[in-house]
Amino acid sequence: MFPPAAWAALLAGFVPSAGPDAPHADAVPAPADSDKVPERFRLPAVPFRAEMAKTHDLPGSAVEVFAVQFPSAVESPHGVNNTVHAEYFRPKGVTDRRPAAVVFDILDGAGVVSRGQAVWLAAQGVPVVCVTLPYYGPRRPSLADAGGQKLRFLSPDIPASLANVRQGVLDGRRVVAWLANRPEVDPDRLTVVGTSLGSFVAALVAAAEPKVSAACLLLGGGGLVDAFATHPLAATVLPLLALVGLTKDALKTTIAPVDPLTYADLLKTKRLLMIGASRDDVVPPVALTRLWEATGKPKIVWYDATHVGAAGFGFAAMREIYEHVTGRPTVAAQP
Repeated sequence: MFPPAAWAALLAGFVPSAGPDAPHADAVPAPADSDKVPERFRLPAVPFRAEMAKTHDLPGSAVEVFAVQFPSAVESPHGVNNTVHAEYFRPKGVTDRRPAAVVFDILDGAGVVSRGQAVWLAAQGVPVVCVTLPYYGPRRPSLADAGGQKLRFLSPDIPASLANVRQGVLDGRRVVAWLANRPEVDPDRLTVVGTSLGSFVAALVAAAEPKVSAACLLLGGGGLVDAFATHPLAATVLPLLALVGLTKDALKTTIAPVDPLTYADLLKTKRLLMIGASRDDVVPPVALTRLWEATGKPKIVWYDATHVGAAGFGFAAMREIYEHVTGRPTVAAQP
């Protein structure tokens, strides 16, 4: 929901790192599970190693960027998908422990929105990690390796999509564990941020990960089957699903394990910020309203816009996100 031209201008300032930074690997303690973590999203109690290498500087904003890789906790059928790729945006010169954030991207997965959000927050002094979800970017196998299929995170193959969402949430939990282990990060002040598709993943990570204390959910929601039942596209899709025995009620039961509304009670324990578009033509606004009501009516901000048109409120939304992540008002000068 953020102006591509504005982010392109910021990202154009990237210069390759020419410093002596060599790739290195850190041992990351296993994320802690408890009986409060939904069984579907529990992790094996084993530590893992994460590699980190500096790739770029953003001199005008005093931000440095690192490539981060670590093994996924899930072994999918495609080897290239089993390495998690992330980018770490670290403010330069940080000597104290800071609130930090993990950002999940929109459906297209190009990183324009997530990297733009990360640059903005890191320029304000917030360490941020952007995560590549399963079957996006370098995690997508070639057509030859995928048997001629063009694999995606979400597809009409519902069981595969559910498995991919689970893997994405577990990958998110591992990146939270890595971030919490950084010396410049306050492990008690970790926020997940997501827009559109990323909002749904962020909500699930917030519900499943005890280390996450807050979430910013943009253009998302819950109760997805009911919310989309009156969407124009449903008029053609639902009858086709019914032909193969997948009624609306059956679909609700199938989708429930990855619907944020299922985990509303867990989300109530987090500090939530919700941002919606009152004329959203992709994710029905009722989806956000239902999640807002079920999670105890936390702070919610509505912009008079469509889903894509919400980009016009990008900087206002970023100020809301910054204040939610840090608990501080935004500084006077904004990028």
